[in-house]
Amino acid sequence: MLPVGPRDNVGSMWTIGEVRVTEIVELTTTSAAHWLLPDATADRIREIGWMVPHYATPEGKVHMTIRALVVESEGRRILVDTCLGNDKQRPVESWSMRSGPFLDDLTAAGFPPESIDTVLCTHLHVDHVGWNTRLVDGAWVPTFRNARYLFADVEWEHWQRDDSGMDQVLRADSIQPVIDAGLVDLVATDAQLTSHVSLKPTPGHTPGHVSVVIESAGQRAVITGDLSHMVCQAAHPEWGSPFDTEPGRAEATRRAFFRERADTDELVLGTHWEPCAGYVRSDGDVWRV
Repeated sequence: MLPVGPRDNVGSMWTIGEVRVTEIVELTTTSAAHWLLPDATADRIREIGWMVPHYATPEGKVHMTIRALVVESEGRRILVDTCLGNDKQRPVESWSMRSGPFLDDLTAAGFPPESIDTVLCTHLHVDHVGWNTRLVDGAWVPTFRNARYLFADVEWEHWQRDDSGMDQVLRADSIQPVIDAGLVDLVATDAQLTSHVSLKPTPGHTPGHVSVVIESAGQRAVITGDLSHMVCQAAHPEWGSPFDTEPGRAEATRRAFFRERADTDELVLGTHWEPCAGYVRSDGDVWRV
């Protein structure tokens, strides 16, 4: 099954019943996959024939995007994940001290920052919390001042541990300012956000990682978060990332995720997949997208 849906920085959109989802792209790359999935060498990517040309090049390089998704449901505007952000010191060169047009793109798509009423971080990694804040007069301030920022309670509890590995720079510039502003709500990993939008616990990449499930008018979709970084993990769910907190649990979550959606009409929106959207189909003992 081919990927579905248009794609550019502004306005790629899918309708699921009464719910609309709009993609805002911050950064797209085409590169070797093994920096993130060590088993995903170019030779092994080329062996997954269905990935070329939509998800990978003939040379075995994989397309990947850092994006946010705006979910409109029952009058609410829910921003799922907030990408990297600008002006922030990060260990990856292309992620550091950015000056990208994300907020302009968000506004051009019809979502000025003040119109966002909910920010949902699927987990608290660097490329999912960056636009929580922006730099104003030398200080980090909440970008979405009219929004409640939702963190899963299990996720938050994990990052409070001294051995959690939370980057203190990340916490200082992207998390603590929204806490100090009183904008954060801790929610259950299966919380219901609207009658059509709910969270689903998908642990492993991080302990409190969540995906977002949309059900409306007999139609279904799911936003993955980082339970799958690349579509090659449908063919090889055993391919994990060194950033997975619990590798065995992450693999089990991936297998269950693809198995449950195989050969159904549930639209899968991959937070980092490029293209973003597709359907899962059985492919022998594994799956394809």
